[in-house]
Amino acid sequence: EVPLVESGGGSVQAGGSLRLSCVASNYFHSSSCMGWFRQAPGKEREGVASIGSDGSTNYADSVKGRFTLSKDNAKNTLYLQMNSLRPEDTAFYYCAARGTFLGFGRCSRESTDFRSWGQGTQVTVSS
Repeated sequence: EVPLVESGGGSVQAGGSLRLSCVASNYFHSSSCMGWFRQAPGKEREGVASIGSDGSTNYADSVKGRFTLSKDNAKNTLYLQMNSLRPEDTAFYYCAARGTFLGFGRCSRESTDFRSWGQGTQVTVSS
């Protein structure tokens, strides 16, 4: 199992920002795709954004222009910068690794296509 450790969650007001971090030991460099997912109470897990080993990204429409996914290969760390947060962004956010590369420069954002998961971190946005 690939250990993935998330941090950076918290509570902010609408319009605020948070940066999530995910330290991925051992297999960071061998994962074709990594990503962030979120799950709100009573809802299915949603793929927020994914990133390939070449740096190509795939964002959910709901976060395009507000969230930025990046990674620091030297630190084995994946980041999710979240700006202009909305109450509907409230969820438990999970880091995932060993995802499926779809080709044409895109990684999957389907949870079933990722094999390793972190424990998650809570993000709460108040209005």
